[in-house]
Amino acid sequence: MTFIGLDLGTSSLKAILMDAQQNILSEHAVPLSVERRQDGWSEQDPQSWCDAAIEALSALAAHPACGEVMGIGLSGHMHGATLIGADDAPLRPCMLWNDTRSHVEAAGMDADPQFRDISGNIVFPGFTAPKVEWVRRNEPHVFDQTAKVLLPKDYLRRFLTGEYFSEMSDAAGTAWFDTGKRDWSDALLSECGLTRAQMPALVEGSTPSGTLRKDLAAQTGVPQCTVAGGAGDNAAAAIGAGVVTEGSAFLSLGTSGVLFAANAGYRPAPSSAVHTFCHALPDTWHQMGVILAATDALEWLARLTGQSAAALTRDLGVVRAPEKTLFLPYLGGERTPHNDAQIRGQFLHLDHATDAKAAARAVLQGVSFAFADCKDALSATGTKVTRALALGGGAKSDHWVAMLATTLNITLDVPRDGDFGAALGAARLAMMASTGGGADIASQPPISRSVDPDPALHAAMADAHARYNHAYTLLKDL
Repeated sequence: MTFIGLDLGTSSLKAILMDAQQNILSEHAVPLSVERRQDGWSEQDPQSWCDAAIEALSALAAHPACGEVMGIGLSGHMHGATLIGADDAPLRPCMLWNDTRSHVEAAGMDADPQFRDISGNIVFPGFTAPKVEWVRRNEPHVFDQTAKVLLPKDYLRRFLTGEYFSEMSDAAGTAWFDTGKRDWSDALLSECGLTRAQMPALVEGSTPSGTLRKDLAAQTGVPQCTVAGGAGDNAAAAIGAGVVTEGSAFLSLGTSGVLFAANAGYRPAPSSAVHTFCHALPDTWHQMGVILAATDALEWLARLTGQSAAALTRDLGVVRAPEKTLFLPYLGGERTPHNDAQIRGQFLHLDHATDAKAAARAVLQGVSFAFADCKDALSATGTKVTRALALGGGAKSDHWVAMLATTLNITLDVPRDGDFGAALGAARLAMMASTGGGADIASQPPISRSVDPDPALHAAMADAHARYNHAYTLLKDL
């Protein structure tokens, strides 16, 4: 028996082939592009997801064990608004999670107490509901033709299976979801001029949602098999990392940044700007702090300087006390804890001695301070994080991981065998859906190293973090 995990990321679609012992047999990634037509806009062509899935599945089919595939699991970036017409075709490009144009609509919804009361969350501009409301106000011809609203991975599911389904972890990030009851809220949908009929049906992430279409099986060489409910990218990464029980956590250094903690019960705290969503398993939830630019901030500096991110971070040496230069990584607004779509990034205290290496160090430190803000927000809800897995592309940087451990004053465990997080979680969910259970989803990956905070730098980090937050207070008033 083998299983496939597909992770629809912002910059690529990743696919893995996993055996019954949860060994990765094969993997393939297909790059994806993002279009930013205006400041604060971020869009993607849904057809590119389908094309990437065909390429990835075809690549996996070259492995002999792919003939034994029993299930496919899906993961994907959350909050995207994919509007589908009566002919099943997208009516416009998908507005992505980091598209913040709908900040006015989000503020209006968030001023209505029932959104926080029912969904358990602030209505962030990046969430699905305000994006669709923006379309309703600015592109009414598109809104009027909308037959279905799908999240990105669920549009890919429609392509793979012909079925309209979503699952709890992803649906909880729309602002139309009753997160405690794990169901769509008719009241919240009605406020946006929508009905339950325009939403996909719901399943748990570890249960079946359809079967791979016969024609796609023939085209790709992957056998017809069960397609699991799957999960939003962060919940899937948690499943892949075994972060499913109370007290377990991970820190993800991807395009965006996430500090994720599993919860045994539903504990909403919307005033903290902490996200409280359903987990991908029945009767489980999670909380997370989210920053919009993590490695994305470093990539921005790379484009600005003409050096690669690897070159900028090479030979930074040991972590040291922060210098006077500060970087605020709010390149496209921020979520936790500020809920501020209009704030933008800034360098402070530059001088003649500030070179590319110093700027890179400031960027890494600024992102680390943003994670510290997330940790503080989680702590205010009663969720204490003292240890976490370090995931994502940025975790390959020993310097950055050490800086984060010291800045957050927690131990970070770095997995040994690469970064398959969300795709591995999707494959685990596929195993559960196609076999009726059987996946050890609580097992965590082997650890290559554990990084403890440096107590000698604690005071300096705390002082610099306070200056960072003071700089935000000044900046937001400009």
